[in-house]
Amino acid sequence: MSFTKSFRVTTFIWVSAFALLSRPAGANAREGRQNFAQSPEDTAISRGHENNSEMQGDRDQELREREQEKRDRDQERVDRLEELYDNGREALDDEKYETARDRFAALAKANGPQTDAALYWEAYADQRLGQRQAALAAIADLKARFPQSRWQRDAGALEIEVRQGTGQPSRPEAQGDQELKMLAIQGLMNSDPERAMPLLEKVLQGPASPKEKSRAMFVLAQSGSPQGREIIGRIARGQSNPELQRKAVEYLAIFGGPEARKTMAEIYASNSDASLKRSILRSYMIGGDKERLFAAAKSEKDPALRREAIRQLGLVHGEQELEQLYQAENSPELRRDILQAFFLAGDVNKMQEAAKNEKDPELRRAAVRNLGLVRSDESGKALAEIYARETDRGIREEVLNAYFLQGNAGAIVAIAKAEKDPGLKKSAVEKLSMMHSKEASDYMMELLQK
Repeated sequence: MSFTKSFRVTTFIWVSAFALLSRPAGANAREGRQNFAQSPEDTAISRGHENNSEMQGDRDQELREREQEKRDRDQERVDRLEELYDNGREALDDEKYETARDRFAALAKANGPQTDAALYWEAYADQRLGQRQAALAAIADLKARFPQSRWQRDAGALEIEVRQGTGQPSRPEAQGDQELKMLAIQGLMNSDPERAMPLLEKVLQGPASPKEKSRAMFVLAQSGSPQGREIIGRIARGQSNPELQRKAVEYLAIFGGPEARKTMAEIYASNSDASLKRSILRSYMIGGDKERLFAAAKSEKDPALRREAIRQLGLVHGEQELEQLYQAENSPELRRDILQAFFLAGDVNKMQEAAKNEKDPELRRAAVRNLGLVRSDESGKALAEIYARETDRGIREEVLNAYFLQGNAGAIVAIAKAEKDPGLKKSAVEKLSMMHSKEASDYMMELLQK
């Protein structure tokens, strides 16, 4: 121990002893613990506890970041598989059957949640290419691996068509025949709906192309007839494959009205298919149904679906509902999602309030980032107020990032000129160096002339 430190410790002990001796005995006895707690040894212990707390906080933060990274990786994989599925379906619609077959074969090998659908569409594309054995092999794989799949009925209808066929590639004129049939059914729907309904239902239940089934569904939905709504309602409740079910839900949202949204609520409550429930939440958004989105955001057990409901609430400008959720929510991740929904709703005031008053630094930074994504005078003024009153260096860095996102070179120049912190000044100049702006260029010349 150095002389100076030894002297300070000795002096502290003598002063403490003198204070204890100078006070009445009762006071010394009662407060001995408090005074003893101020000894250098206990101060060191206290600091040790503080350091341990900081280390524990760092470990907790690292654990949260790892969990978030895992969630992000899982979501990226789901997004990639969904993109592959959508690309395959687009290829089918464009009659690019080889491309479609390759996409669905790759998706089937990935063993994701859409493997049964991928096997069906792989078989469908093979059948259109005249590759009969390959189509039958994909159907057999689907039946063996997914006996409870809702694609089984479609696969059975496709298998009958494959076995009855010659194995030759489908003729272009045959496709034209199918289109003519759909036009004839559509015309019949206008003149004699009772005769047209069974024909449309047959198209939906058979091995027709995705485009034909989608068109049949549209004709049914657009008709507005009770019988058409009943058929679409049955499909939406699950009496078909999942893809057609989601399409039925979509048309219920567009054409169905309040009664259709009630049907969707019943399907949502009784179903465990996350993909379908996500489609219903988006359908609520199309219908502007804040009430049911709010209910899902409050009570849904699946965090991903809760986030989807929160996001859709932002898109329908459900600011009041989002405010209630934000006040009641304890999860930092979900509170961040709610802040993102406020951004989608364009609620600058709420983001400004969170950036100023939120106790969690990460949430404050998220609010500042969202303000940067709103290009308006209001958000610019809010960022200026935050920077002026803020003492947290990380938040001030985030404000600079937000100005950079806005392309607000003037605000960054003002900070660079007034900022005393060398690190923040350097950060401001670095951002200006990447901005194609006269204000930024003029300031750079000013720096070079000093």
